[in-house]
Amino acid sequence: MAEITLRNLRHSYLADPRAEADWALKTLNVDWRDGGAYALLGPSGCGKTTLLNIISGLLRPSQGQVLFDGREVTGLPPDQRHIAQVFQFPVVYDTMSVYDNLAFPLRNRGAAEADVDARVREIAGMLDLTATLDRRASGLTADGKQKISLGRGLVRPDVNVIMFDEPLTVIDPHLKWQLRSKLKELHQRVGITMIYVTHDQTEALTFADQVVVMNEGEVVQIGEPVDLFERPRHTFVGHFIGSPGMNVLPCEIRDGKAVFDGISVETNNAGRFGGGAARLEIGVRPEFVAFAEDGVPVRVSRVSDAGRYRIVDTAHGETSIKVVVGEAGEIPAGHAFLQFDPAHTQVYADGWIVE
Repeated sequence: MAEITLRNLRHSYLADPRAEADWALKTLNVDWRDGGAYALLGPSGCGKTTLLNIISGLLRPSQGQVLFDGREVTGLPPDQRHIAQVFQFPVVYDTMSVYDNLAFPLRNRGAAEADVDARVREIAGMLDLTATLDRRASGLTADGKQKISLGRGLVRPDVNVIMFDEPLTVIDPHLKWQLRSKLKELHQRVGITMIYVTHDQTEALTFADQVVVMNEGEVVQIGEPVDLFERPRHTFVGHFIGSPGMNVLPCEIRDGKAVFDGISVETNNAGRFGGGAARLEIGVRPEFVAFAEDGVPVRVSRVSDAGRYRIVDTAHGETSIKVVVGEAGEIPAGHAFLQFDPAHTQVYADGWIVE
């Protein structure tokens, strides 16, 4: 296992990058503690896989350093970094049995057969593969094959980090939750550093202790799932995480107060704004918006039933504002007023939270 440090790291696929847009991965500095569970979360093309390949040694960064436990490994190939990687599509030896697939990494390193047998059976037990050890891997379902890919990483005692690149993409929806829960359980049992790449917020937030949110090659925020939800540092995080995403309303600051279309809105940070921004916005999640006797006047346009709650679409002029209402909550018809929870309402300057 290893603590991973990325120092002044950035990468371009161009030979002579000049403009900011030429960089697939913009400058970042990240420290991941030994034994942690992390997720790289962001839309397609944001730089997640590029970063994963740099950490694994499949790609050398244009600039910066990669360190494992303080030792620089930037120039080392993958086999010298002791990395295990689980890809989007399961990589197994179809003609081998499940047992032989799990044993392969150990046998390839010359381990004694008694040690191989003990380790394979231990890992098979963790992954619920014991009953299939004698079966050929070709006969397993996609989730079974993905367990083998994971098991080949876990079976090696010298692994520093296991990295997952969209590992549940080809798994049936009803099996995703089971495999995701198994990954979380395994991390708690074995304590290996794990990095999970995904564009699915549910996968990231349920697996990771810390989530790294990326957009356009930049790390926008690193934090625990509750931090990303309750206090997104950028409006992109507010939009990308949550269903529905954060409401973003244009505003201005007058005498230290946020004002939306002439209506004063209480926030937790407007007084900290020091000026100089081209764009000011109020951010508040639908969960922290409620119908009230007065406040922001709106027109109720649609109600969507999401099971244990309902999503209400309202509009103030041309600005859309979503509200989450519990099963027992009342929803007015036609015209209504909204109040925002001040503790969870923030002002953003040019996309970034005012701090």
